[in-house]
Amino acid sequence: MSSEAKQPSSKKKEGFLRKQAKSKTDFVTEEELLKKESVTPDDVLRLPKCTEKYLCPPEANIYGIDFTRFKLRDVDSNQVLFEVAKPPPSYDADIIEPEEDPNSGRFVRYQFTPQFLRLKTVGATVEFVVGGKPVNKFRMIEKHYFRDRILKCFDFEFGFCIPHSRNTVEHIYEFPKLSEDTIEEMVQHPYETRSDSFYFVEDRLIMHNKADYAYNGGISPS
Repeated sequence: MSSEAKQPSSKKKEGFLRKQAKSKTDFVTEEELLKKESVTPDDVLRLPKCTEKYLCPPEANIYGIDFTRFKLRDVDSNQVLFEVAKPPPSYDADIIEPEEDPNSGRFVRYQFTPQFLRLKTVGATVEFVVGGKPVNKFRMIEKHYFRDRILKCFDFEFGFCIPHSRNTVEHIYEFPKLSEDTIEEMVQHPYETRSDSFYFVEDRLIMHNKADYAYNGGISPS
């Protein structure tokens, strides 16, 4: 039997303001991190741009953490902007599953309207299950970029998760105020806005997910 724990909205730490590299000599390259046996939160905070590869293999997730539901809402209006749930596994013995891509589920592509870029605060609710090991100091660092310019770095802590638990937590994202020129550029160049989501247990990278974004939804092609 799995227990269920609903965690309150987590407090974010301003990792970008507090720890982001201050000069080029503080930066670390993706190539340097790929050579490391273990990647830490301080390592990814020093990355100056989005990575091209994943900094850990899927097998690094020895805790069996699996995200099963995701919802975005505008905090000011409480309007649901996006919601998706992972379907339950199939146990039909007659179905032969194709060979799975090892990176399947690690990348997501989103499309929003231009108005999304003018939102002030967004709540992201995630539901996830944990395997047979206790999870200590579960932490996510998420870095958003437009091209090679960093827009924001979010730093959230999930806390402790008991084995075989189903957990729900909402993270509150306070979006940076963008100029109208930047918004126009981001709308005109879909999927050049990207993010890296790094997940750590006890300061060791165990999951790395990626996403890209378009903000031209609802715009008729010229």
